[in-house]
Amino acid sequence: MHSVRFSPLAAAALALATLASPVLRADPAPFEPGTLDLKAAIGYALQGNYAIRQARERIKQQEGIVVEVTARAIPNIAATGAYQRNDLEITSMSPASDRYWSISLTATQTLFAGGGVRSSVKSADLSRESALLDLKAVINDALLGVRTAYYGVLLAREKIVVQEKNLELLQQQLKNVTNRYEAGTVSSFDKLRAEVAVANAQVPLITARNDYRLAIESLRQSLGFTTDKSGDVRHQPIFAGTLAYTPATFDLQTAFDAAQANRPDLQRLAKLSAARAESVTTAKANYYPTLQAFGGWQLRKGFTNSYSDSNDGWLVGVQSNWALFDGRATAGRVAQARSVLEQAKLSLTEAELDVEVEVRRAFSTWQEATELADASKKVVEQAEEAVRLATARYDAGTATQLDVLQAQVDLTTARTNQLQAYYSYNIAVATLRKAMGLADEFVTN
Repeated sequence: MHSVRFSPLAAAALALATLASPVLRADPAPFEPGTLDLKAAIGYALQGNYAIRQARERIKQQEGIVVEVTARAIPNIAATGAYQRNDLEITSMSPASDRYWSISLTATQTLFAGGGVRSSVKSADLSRESALLDLKAVINDALLGVRTAYYGVLLAREKIVVQEKNLELLQQQLKNVTNRYEAGTVSSFDKLRAEVAVANAQVPLITARNDYRLAIESLRQSLGFTTDKSGDVRHQPIFAGTLAYTPATFDLQTAFDAAQANRPDLQRLAKLSAARAESVTTAKANYYPTLQAFGGWQLRKGFTNSYSDSNDGWLVGVQSNWALFDGRATAGRVAQARSVLEQAKLSLTEAELDVEVEVRRAFSTWQEATELADASKKVVEQAEEAVRLATARYDAGTATQLDVLQAQVDLTTARTNQLQAYYSYNIAVATLRKAMGLADEFVTN
């Protein structure tokens, strides 16, 4: 008798599938107004992300297939019954009767099927494990999307702060110029230029606020959070955290080794390839005869129409079936199975190449992001000092208003570039970890 067992790999993947979700069928609870951090967003996505939920359903589907296939390896018991009324002229019974009834209970066990039953069960088990690995890959992809979307919210929020600071500086500059214009120390052109600078600063601020709203919607989509409170900002949580720059160290060869060992998509394709190999054995099984043992009990109508006169007894035996010639249908199925197996092997080899390229790109992007983040820190400090010096020189009459405005523009650009660099760095780290097959740091395998 075949029993369904989880391998250590399957058990680990299933544990990951059920993380933060005691009841997989339950929908995630809605957010309550308050603070939302990245860890909470990751936890919510494990329950609410639709790609993850669909992957879980595919596991349930595959479990059903395993149960269905396993049924061929264990005894099958069937009960049948019949009752009929007929004209005496058409009866085939002796003595002639106008009615007939029978009841039978039969158990059947497959003894030999050319290895087809065993290979079908093993193929189903491998397909189930591949579904578990598919879930792990889907979780890694989905949580990378959540991190990207959450960092996008933080980036958009910080850009609002930068533009507000820029507008505040320009408004202060306009106030100073206005005071000096009223005192007769500067021309109306200087005042007009300051007013234009303030007006122009409104545009990127408006854009930044809209980007923030759109970033929240992207995060909501990644989380799988649905709501009918359209546009009600009172129900938006406060997003905790900042775009911090915490340097991390990676080695390219280590990244390659980790990807080969940990990538669930590669492991899934390997399982599918093994399952396809079992399918070849299943197809070849049709070349051999099948042998079944059966046994049971029957009750049949006797010589009279009285149930008490019925005959009953047990039966036991064996039966076999062998398709000596099926028009080469089996050969065609074997050829198809071998082709599918070869395609699975090619898919695995192609995926290994894709993973290698993905790791190289992610590693290169991380290197670039690290360099940009390091450079941006110094540039902001220099730009802040340039604004201070330009303002002091303008107040002393040794610099023009254009020098001050240009310094403020450079500061805004430097701050924006720093935010973008920190955002890119955090995304690069998360992307490289995903390329290496590592789970999100807030997920415990």
